[in-house]
Amino acid sequence: MVRIRVLVVDDHRIFAESLAAALTAEPDVDVTAAGSGPAALRCLERAATEGRRFDVMLVDADLGASAAPVNRPVHLPPPGEDGLVDGISLVAGVRSGQPAVRTVVLAERDDQRRAALALQAGASGWVAKDCSLQRLLAVIRGVLRDETHLPPALLTGVLRELTAARKHRTESERLVESLTPREREVLRCMVAGLGRKAVAERLFLSPHTVRTHMQNVLGKLDVHSTLAAVALARRAGVGPVDLAGDVVERGGQLA
Repeated sequence: MVRIRVLVVDDHRIFAESLAAALTAEPDVDVTAAGSGPAALRCLERAATEGRRFDVMLVDADLGASAAPVNRPVHLPPPGEDGLVDGISLVAGVRSGQPAVRTVVLAERDDQRRAALALQAGASGWVAKDCSLQRLLAVIRGVLRDETHLPPALLTGVLRELTAARKHRTESERLVESLTPREREVLRCMVAGLGRKAVAERLFLSPHTVRTHMQNVLGKLDVHSTLAAVALARRAGVGPVDLAGDVVERGGQLA
């Protein structure tokens, strides 16, 4: 019998243990429970190292609800880093690091915006926490067949959200493409949180030149603040410059 390995991630211990116990009663399901994002990462890393990867991850939509809300998927921090608490962020990171693991978000309430974010992050399903065990098992088996599962009541709203997000992303990509190579490098430094002086040191430019580049970036992106420029860059798929890597080209060559 082929067994399905499931990881339940929920910081409500009673719910996690109850769900794990119910799923374990199935003859072809093995279940492990984790009470936080970092704990889930450790489980995933250990399982991968031992050659017995998880098949499906069930993650609480409100994981780490006491933390500041996350409005969009973020990159996965290193395993064990306490900063990873948001459920949708965990979905995004696992999708990036272990794409073979199917993820399903368990939610206490319908939320078309967050469901759309979950799908964008790489989730294969959004399911109510109070659904029947039979329904949850059907979703688990379905996502392993590459199916996507959403409550029918959310379908229209989620499609609308995804369409709008794609429109915004396309517009953001068009604006970023208007930047010169040097301006894009400056933008990536801004995404990484570097200030003007740090950007100047990294790119071997004067602070005055960096200020000019930053002003040009804001103008071409049609925004009025660094924060807005970073948000637009994220929508366009622009990531931060690698702070651990080598310094980029010396000033003047791409200016």
